[in-house]
Amino acid sequence: MVKRSAGLLVYRVRHGVLEVLLGHPGGPYFARKDDGVWTIPKGEYGPEEEPLAAAVREFTEEIGTAPPDGGDALPLGETLQSNGKVAVVWAVEGDLDVTEISCNLFEMEWPPRTGRRQSFPELDRAAWFDLATARRKAFASQGPFFDRLLEHLAEQPGT
Repeated sequence: MVKRSAGLLVYRVRHGVLEVLLGHPGGPYFARKDDGVWTIPKGEYGPEEEPLAAAVREFTEEIGTAPPDGGDALPLGETLQSNGKVAVVWAVEGDLDVTEISCNLFEMEWPPRTGRRQSFPELDRAAWFDLATARRKAFASQGPFFDRLLEHLAEQPGT
């Protein structure tokens, strides 16, 4: 069975520039990586959980605060991620201060083959990026969500 994840792409317009909120994965494998590894806050959900509710839960767990109440969540559809999961994402307009985040921890053996277990945050930081920068920073498989957000905003009156 294919694993599924749900997420929220929070966006804002500042000084006429569209920005999106992305998180940087925590843990030793991503510690020295920047371009191509940032992500939309998201996580796995099971068949018993409604995907949008899972997206809100995951955002809250990974950022440490509830998502902004930016009105109705805009469905951005699904994509197959590079890890084989199917991700479903919604966009929500709003603004958050993400200079400090409080994230869930995961545990793994580190260093490898030592038997020693350490805890790391799922996301170690979050930041706002304009779309050109977000495309460079994020996993390539998340690019379609940026395209769909742009398409939706272009269809809105007065934009």
